[in-house]
Amino acid sequence: MGREAVYAAAAAELGRLMAEQKIALVYGGGNIGLMGTVADSVLAYGGQAIGVIPHFLAAREVAHQHLTELIMTDSMHERKRRMADLADAFIAMPGGWGTLEELAEILTWKQLGLIDAPVGVLNTQGFFDPLLAQMRHMVGSGFLADANLHGLAVEAHPAALLARMR
Repeated sequence: MGREAVYAAAAAELGRLMAEQKIALVYGGGNIGLMGTVADSVLAYGGQAIGVIPHFLAAREVAHQHLTELIMTDSMHERKRRMADLADAFIAMPGGWGTLEELAEILTWKQLGLIDAPVGVLNTQGFFDPLLAQMRHMVGSGFLADANLHGLAVEAHPAALLARMR
């Protein structure tokens, strides 16, 4: 959840806005962390929340039991592919290794043309500023095309991010 309440508040606001705008949530299927908060908020405001979780994580991560739909997979790779197939856009929120890995993978898929969906970063309290600086350094050093970086929507507030990604 992070050490500061602002992260959970942003997650809850994102979920509320998604439900109000009739945007279904597709996510990893857990009931913990910020994504569990987004799912709870989507559901509380009458929206749809679809979880995709591998069998081995269902018990360990405690799969969310109140989702609109819970899809079980055999592997993490199948989970990510299934979520990508179901999603029309992708948002990264503050998080740990999984967030970093999934953001890098979806940006790579976009660069390779495997997806053509908007990708956004909810940069609550500047959480992603160091990573965004690294990405700009990658562009400046000739390892990343500027167009790939400029295709990433970055906003500090959920409403602004959703508006920009529409």
